[in-house]
Amino acid sequence: MTSETVRVDLGARAYDVRIGPGLLARAGAEIAPLLRRRRVAVLTDERVGALHLEALREGLGDIAMTALALPPGEATKGWPEFSRAVDWLLGERIERRDIVIALGGGVIGDLAGFAAAVLRRGVRFVQIPTSLLAQVDSSVGGKTGINSVHGKNLIGAFHQPSLVLADIGVLDSLPARDFLSGYGEVVKYGLLGDAAFFDWLEANGPALARGDRALRQHAVRRSVEMKARIVERDETEEGDRALLNLGHTFCHALETATGYSDRLLHGEGVAIGCALAFETSQRLGLCSQEAPSRVRAHLKAMGMKCDIADIPGDLPDADALMALMAQDKKVVDGKLRFILARAIGEAFVTADVDAATVRQVIAEALGARR
Repeated sequence: MTSETVRVDLGARAYDVRIGPGLLARAGAEIAPLLRRRRVAVLTDERVGALHLEALREGLGDIAMTALALPPGEATKGWPEFSRAVDWLLGERIERRDIVIALGGGVIGDLAGFAAAVLRRGVRFVQIPTSLLAQVDSSVGGKTGINSVHGKNLIGAFHQPSLVLADIGVLDSLPARDFLSGYGEVVKYGLLGDAAFFDWLEANGPALARGDRALRQHAVRRSVEMKARIVERDETEEGDRALLNLGHTFCHALETATGYSDRLLHGEGVAIGCALAFETSQRLGLCSQEAPSRVRAHLKAMGMKCDIADIPGDLPDADALMALMAQDKKVVDGKLRFILARAIGEAFVTADVDAATVRQVIAEALGARR
């Protein structure tokens, strides 16, 4: 297998996303053209660092590397660890012309990207995503940030990476649950804009989950291609880019309700959110009855969570979840923008949604838990 490249064409901020096996071992050759001096600062987490930090050090060759490993988990994506990371980078005398490397999943990518965005008013950074979720979604597009007690990703900046290295081989080290969490974002791409890709996932998803690298590379490349084209049209989420939030309005409320804990991983929340978005679309007469059933059937076939009933532990009632949704970043002029669908592969953004219908969908899903 050879690596493939997807270009994110943003003029002066354009960059390449390399996808394939063995990229960690070639990190030095890939990153060297970006460097003014042969040193990098790496932000990672303790779990990823134990698995991949020495391989990265070896792959960098004669490029000097210093690293900070933060605690793993979504709770890291807040002010305390963010401040720790920024102060560490300053202590390491990282300059504006240097490179910060984010080695990890979505949490590290978001936090390290935000740290790079604000450090000395902006330094360059390279994403080396080690989870499927980060490879197909959070490492591409320049969204960086941390969470607040008021909700997820409410503090941040748009700051594009200079390069993304998506090494398919590192996915072999992911626990099955983490891999399937990332798969929730892969499914999202088929649901929002490529029905043929969703067909392909229905046929190939199980083998992909079992470890077929060629299938994994195809899924990552197609996901990145779709995201890149949307980001090129709408870098700062004024219009089309909101499509990438299919399922996320429900997801973020559920993540907040579960305290960003391992009760619900992000991609699991996205999968549940996509199913709820299709259910809402069907209730509003926008799509066929078959569509939400097909979404849930595929998620179940993959062994994934597909409804609120699959989340362990207590949850707030429908009104409380609606209140959490109202705190979402997608609120514009007091109106919550939803991503709904006319069919699989045909999502659209709207602020004209009957709140009573959304509440009914949530209330019935909560009722199914009893």
